[in-house]
Amino acid sequence: MTIQTLTRGPVHAEPPPAVASLKKTRAVGPRRVYSGVIGALFLLGFASYGAGFGLVTSVIGLPDFLSTISKHRTTLVFGAVLMLLNSVVDVAKGVLFFPIVENHGKRTALAYLAAMIIEVVLLTVGVLSLLLIVPLGQYASADWARAVAVLLIRSNGTAYQLAMMSLAVGNLFLWSLAFEIRLIPRWLSVWGVGGYGVFLFGAIAEIFESHIDLICTIAGGLFEVVLGFWLLIKGFERDAYGQDSSIAPAVPGNAP
Repeated sequence: MTIQTLTRGPVHAEPPPAVASLKKTRAVGPRRVYSGVIGALFLLGFASYGAGFGLVTSVIGLPDFLSTISKHRTTLVFGAVLMLLNSVVDVAKGVLFFPIVENHGKRTALAYLAAMIIEVVLLTVGVLSLLLIVPLGQYASADWARAVAVLLIRSNGTAYQLAMMSLAVGNLFLWSLAFEIRLIPRWLSVWGVGGYGVFLFGAIAEIFESHIDLICTIAGGLFEVVLGFWLLIKGFERDAYGQDSSIAPAVPGNAP
C-alpha cells in the first residue's frame, strides 16, 4: 500500500521535516566522527613526537652523554617510544585520508599514502639509531664508542630530514587537492600548501647544512595544530566529504 493510496493525494517530493531532520543528523554524525578522529591524530602525532624528541634531546644533549647514558636510559627509551608512536599515527592518517581523497583524485590519494609510508620508515630508522646508543654506554671510555654514538645521532638527524621531505611532498599534493574540492576552508588549505612548502625548503636546506629548518617548521607545525582543532570542532566540508548519501539510512516513502 503506497503513501498515495493512504492520503488520496500526490506524493510529496520531500520527506516530512522530522524525517529530514533525522536523516541530516544520521548523515552528519559519521562525518564529524571520522574527521574528528583524523583531527585527534594530528594533535596526538604533534604532541607525541615533540615530547619524545624533547626527552631524547635532554639525554643526548648532555656533555659526555655516553658516560651517563645508563642513568638516563629510561628517559631515552621512553622518548624514543613516543617518537615511534608518531609513526603509528602518521600511518593511520594516511589510511584514513585515502578513501576521502580517492573520491576526487586517486593519484593524489596514492601519492599521499606512499609519502606517509616512506616518512614512517625513515623516522623509524632514525629512532632505532638512537636506541642503539644505549648499549654503547658500557664502552663510554672508548674513542670508537663515542664516534659511533655521534654517527648514530647524525644518522637520526639525516633520516628525520629525509622523512620531513617526504611528508612535505605528500601534504603538498593533499592540500592542493583539498583547495580544489573545498575539503576544508580554502584559507586553511592555502596555509597548508604554503606551510609545507616552506617546510620542504627547510628540510632540503638542512641536508646541505644550512641550519634554518627550525624556523621553516613554524608555519607547518602551527597548521597541523590548527587543522587538528578545526577537524575536531568543525569537521570536513559536507559536499567534499562525499559520504553523507551513502551513510544516511533509507527513509520509507522517500524513494522514487
